[in-house]
Amino acid sequence: MSQTPGMIDLHSHTFASDGELVPAEHARRAEVQGVEVLGITDHADASNVEDCVERIERAKETTPIEVLSGVEVTHVPPNRIASVVERARDAGADIVVAHGETPVEPVAEGTNRAAIQAGVDVLGHPGHIEREDAELAAEKGVRLEITARGGHSLANGHVARMAEETGATLVVDTDAHHPRDFITRDRAVEIARLAGLSHERAVEVVDDSPRELLDEKDLP
Repeated sequence: MSQTPGMIDLHSHTFASDGELVPAEHARRAEVQGVEVLGITDHADASNVEDCVERIERAKETTPIEVLSGVEVTHVPPNRIASVVERARDAGADIVVAHGETPVEPVAEGTNRAAIQAGVDVLGHPGHIEREDAELAAEKGVRLEITARGGHSLANGHVARMAEETGATLVVDTDAHHPRDFITRDRAVEIARLAGLSHERAVEVVDDSPRELLDEKDLP
């Protein structure tokens, strides 16, 4: 009998930004929910991007599951996003997420496109994404995120539809800030289905899409 794969969650936050837990406990709480690989992507701008990456690199030896060091480029003016992304890469970030334009937070207009042009790995909860930007994401291999996080998730259906119509790749992440935010793999599939995907597509998005990204980046 084949074993159900564990979840790969590419987007979460510790107390170093606006989460609650130190990295080891954060990862342990994820492990209990069946997460096998966890991206810790604390909020970053020009003031702290290297610190975010280096802190999680140091923490990896204390975490109980595979952890990816990363950042979520957050509320950076669109014309500065590329430079912050480049600095994160230079610092050795495993994963770079950008805080997309969402219905529940006043991220600057133009952030979605600037982040895609900068080549982030994942555009987080991009609820206001337009077709042209989804097409660009498909061209550049930027994943669009279906999110489990309340508020941001209000636009999951729109994000999924834009991705399906343009060929952009989807992932499901928690954007976890608190222990209660982590979810099981089956719950992630359900969230993808609630965004309008068939069961088969939802399974592909949850299981295959993040694994393909990790394989491309030669990560665990």
